[in-house]
Amino acid sequence: MSTADHYDYIFTGAGCAGLSLLVRLLRSGKFTDKKILLLDNKTGVNNDRTWCFWEKSPGYFDHLVHKKWDSISFGSEDFCSSWNIHPYQYKMIRGIDFYQYCLGIVRAHQQVTMLQEGVDDFSGEQGDTWVQCGGRKIYGGYIFNSILFQQPPLQKKEFLLLQHFKGWLIETEQPVFDPGTAMFMDFRTSQQHGATFVYVMPVADNKALVEYTLFSPSLLTPEQYKTGLTDYLERFYPSIDYTIQHEEFGIIPMTNHAFPSSNGNVIHIGTAGGQTKASTGYTFQFIQRHSDALLDALAGGRSLAGLASTSPKFSWYDSILLNVLATGKVKGHEVFTQFFKKNKPQHILRFLDNQSSLRQDIPLITSLPIWPFLKSAVQQTL
Repeated sequence: MSTADHYDYIFTGAGCAGLSLLVRLLRSGKFTDKKILLLDNKTGVNNDRTWCFWEKSPGYFDHLVHKKWDSISFGSEDFCSSWNIHPYQYKMIRGIDFYQYCLGIVRAHQQVTMLQEGVDDFSGEQGDTWVQCGGRKIYGGYIFNSILFQQPPLQKKEFLLLQHFKGWLIETEQPVFDPGTAMFMDFRTSQQHGATFVYVMPVADNKALVEYTLFSPSLLTPEQYKTGLTDYLERFYPSIDYTIQHEEFGIIPMTNHAFPSSNGNVIHIGTAGGQTKASTGYTFQFIQRHSDALLDALAGGRSLAGLASTSPKFSWYDSILLNVLATGKVKGHEVFTQFFKKNKPQHILRFLDNQSSLRQDIPLITSLPIWPFLKSAVQQTL
């Protein structure tokens, strides 16, 4: 094996997780002696997704935030309201801004080799850590893998729903949006396909990202997503003329399957490493925390396994909610309506961020329909 075929760190996948960690590693200045390989089969940078999340203070990528909102709103047929969410802000980062910034840093460091190739297989055995791509093996010290190669095999008490969404960035001729308030969830749309909501992220008074989103076991047809978006716009923004400036589509697995944090010297990151919140699909902030933890451990020479794993408490909560949604014990729009109707949004955001204490959890949990959730809790425990 020649030195040309060996790297200290191999990153399989140049998405949010891989680039979040790699950029931190390069910018830290602590790994200048490391030879790094970045593998991805994408052909270029495009605006394939938008990340929305909330923070109390500026985050690592705050300079990339395209828009911030101090207020959010919630809508259902039974309850509608808006709130200022201080000390939180709701934030949006566009995929194209993230990729261009991160890849610009990567290309400026000669210690990184980028290959546009897919990954066929890998091994993390001590002394025999490698990835197979393009018909050859490339060896490494650590592999940071963000590729989810297949749907996880579900065991007893495990569930899988898909969060799938179609989004349009639209521009209207007249000002119709409140650029200071983001529509966090609006369930005032047909629920025939499962838990279905729309979120509206105004970036100006005449421009907004409108996302038609579902939690369900299967995808819709392209025409059904289009119908969902057009029906919503016709109902809440009637008689407006708009142009579609950009489209995006995404699928996020929502599952309580226990993804391994590592397999030997393969360290799983992103969704493949369990950094997607099982009950909601939120991923961006969990990736950032995991990246911070991995960087600290690398710099300190500590084990990389099990870092930033979801606590047993929140894993249990996620499993209960997935049970409720997947079995239809309570409809999704009813769950979230009760949640927002009976609790302060700051408390909800803290809870969804896996940052709340047990004492803070109790009023949130007891605001939900008791018997269906209790039944699911028993099923997930026994």
